This record gives sequence, C-alpha cells and structure tokens, in this order.
Amino acid sequence: MQKKLYAVIGCPVAHSLSPVMHNAALKALGLSAEYIALLVQPDALEAFAREAREKLAGFNITVPHKNAILPFLDEISHNAALAGSVNTVTVSDGRLSGTSTDGYGLEAALRESFSYEISGNTVTFIGCGGVVKALAFHFALKGAGKIRLLNRTLETAVKLADHLRTEFPALDIAAAPLGDEERTEAFLNESRLAVQCTSLGLKKDDPAPIRPELLPRGIFFYDTIYKRTKLFDYAETHGIPASGGLTMLLHQGAKSLSIWTGIEAPVEVMRKALYEAAES
Repeated sequence: MQKKLYAVIGCPVAHSLSPVMHNAALKALGLSAEYIALLVQPDALEAFAREAREKLAGFNITVPHKNAILPFLDEISHNAALAGSVNTVTVSDGRLSGTSTDGYGLEAALRESFSYEISGNTVTFIGCGGVVKALAFHFALKGAGKIRLLNRTLETAVKLADHLRTEFPALDIAAAPLGDEERTEAFLNESRLAVQCTSLGLKKDDPAPIRPELLPRGIFFYDTIYKRTKLFDYAETHGIPASGGLTMLLHQGAKSLSIWTGIEAPVEVMRKALYEAAES
C-alpha cells in the first residue's frame, strides 16, 4: 500500500513543530504515512493546491495562507466559512475540503489548563490579527457570554466586532484600542479569560502588548505564543493561572489527525513529542 503523505504549509514553515508530533502519532497508530513541512510562497499557493489533489491525503495551513487558500478549495465547513479561515484540509478523490480546528484547539487547551468552559463566560482577546477571527467565531458558536476585542489598530477590532454582531445579533461584543488603558482595564476586569494573540513576545526584547499590571488576579491568562512572554511571566509570578500556546497547537493538531484518519488521535504521544521538541 502506498504511503500517505500529510503536510503543513506556510511561509515561513521551517520552525513548525507539527511534523514531530504528527509523525509520532502516525507511528504510534501503525499507519503507513508521513507528515512533512512544505514552504509555499504566496504566489505558488494555487499551484500547490492543484498538486495537493494528487499527492497529499491532507494538510494543515499556517500563516499567511489560512485565508488565501479558500478560493482553491472545493468545500469548507460552516465554522470555516464564518471565520473566513481554514487550517485543515482533507484530500479525498481529488477534492479539497477545508475546516478550522483552531477554535477547538483553544477550547480543549482551556478546559485542560483551567477547567474553563466557553458557554456563558466573558473573554477578552488581546490582538485581532491572524487566528483571532477563527477563535472569536468559535467562542460565539459555543455560547460565550461576552466577547471583548483589544487591538492596536481599532478599525480592525471594530470590523471583527461588526462581523460577529451580524452573525450573532444577541451577543454582547465590544472593541477598544490597546492604547486605551481605561477600557482595557474595564474589559479585563469583567472577563474570566484573557487570550493573548499578538506576536509580541516572539522576540526576547518585545514589550508586552498591555501593561502587565492591568491583568486582574481573578482572571485566567492564555498566551497563544509558545515561548514565555512578559505577560506570561507576570501572570505566573502574581498567582494568575497562566498557560502557553503549546497546548492549543497540540489539540488542534490532534483534531486534524482525527479528521484525516477517522481514528482518535494519541494525544499523549503527540504531547510528549511536541514538548520534547519545544524544549530542544
């Protein structure tokens, strides 16, 4: 039987930890398959999609292709259509079917880290770029009580808020600029959870996106960045329950694997491989 090939595509993509955890899982499941990282330049995305129909069994998508891939797919799930974002594509009989497991990944990570349930609770997203649209729509679909959006560029946050309001008219949504400390503090004080979604913290000398002292003691703090950021360190030092992005990566990846194979993913095998790779 021919070995199945799975991939993660992005630009850049060499830093991705997905291959190590997926290959550990495929081996544990005894499947004749391999998962690789593929660098795909933006202008080569359409050509990649054509080739994927013949050569891949499925693929994950990271920046900057989560939105750009949409025109080249045959169908997308309801949640992906709402968010305008896809991170998981299944290839079957030459057809490309897209969905997003990002929201599921964060939900599972929050349940694991904090026993946090989305329904009825208020969340503040710090930053509105990249994956936030998919996350916000997932929270709305899961019955979030209130959604608060903070972003350096207010226009981006307002646009997302308006989009959410169109789809979920009864949902309490508000947006504010990151520079407005009064509103930032108000948002955080009414929230059970803060999710840090900016890229600040990827570099060691990056400043925190908000003044750390604005984080209230009674909040859960989740940072989508894998590394220890200034906000993460502050939260941990001051007794605020905090967790980092590896758990989200783990659970969204496990969900992708289950979608492709129809088999429950070996989460603990994937966790061990992922954490070891992250520490090396």
